[in-house]
Amino acid sequence: MLQYPRIDPVAISLGPVQIHWYGLMYVVGLVAAWWLGRRRAHRLGLTHDDIGDLIFYAALGIILGGRIGYVLFYGLDQLLANPWWLLRVWDGGMSFHGGLIGVLIAAWLFARKHRLAFFQLTDFIAPLVPIGLGAGRLGNFINHELPGRISDVPWAMVFPPMMGLGSEPRHPSALYELALEGVALFAVLCWLSRRPRQRGLISGLFLVLYGAFRFVVEFVRLPDPHLGFIASGWLTMGQLLTLPMLIAGLALVVWSRHQAVDDAKAAVAS
Repeated sequence: MLQYPRIDPVAISLGPVQIHWYGLMYVVGLVAAWWLGRRRAHRLGLTHDDIGDLIFYAALGIILGGRIGYVLFYGLDQLLANPWWLLRVWDGGMSFHGGLIGVLIAAWLFARKHRLAFFQLTDFIAPLVPIGLGAGRLGNFINHELPGRISDVPWAMVFPPMMGLGSEPRHPSALYELALEGVALFAVLCWLSRRPRQRGLISGLFLVLYGAFRFVVEFVRLPDPHLGFIASGWLTMGQLLTLPMLIAGLALVVWSRHQAVDDAKAAVAS
């Protein structure tokens, strides 16, 4: 059994202003995506300034989509009772699935502006995303969020009091997601995207791998307390939202097999 390390969720305090580690993780993810995107910009014939614009589009998609998605998927009752709650971002609440929809809309707008094929752009974006996902999960861990279910495995962890839970050791589910959604997903997509692939393949693999990782980890992660288990009492909302991702990803992988390798603007991978 492990003890949760004493980490203050607040990274910097400047009088009444507090900057949380969770918020800084968003900055880490976006800066890392910007840096890696600049290194790979030649693959789409984009300039470094174009990559800056792309990251700006993506940031808006993440923030707006993540918040709206959380409110609709996880807090609809609260929204109906108080519509202004949508704007109370300081209360927390961001949804990956909502953020994904936001990023896809941003990618569609950016692709139209720069006359790129949609899946050509999403294949470029997919390997940039896991760094931010991993950083976000680290932020969840520091912020005492996403507690796991009670467990007696040797690495089970006793967390600080949160969400009205007791002192029983639990799965460090946020760290599982950091390892899978962040490290493993990044390694696989970066390795596969070293050279040109059929259009849509990298995007499809992103959806399949993230969906599989998230679906499995949800079995050891506590469901949201105000929702509990749904769909016959054994699925969580996270798993239910992940199923369409898995189906779409598999369909995209199959579709990509019939596409030519998109190397018109691609150079040898850096």
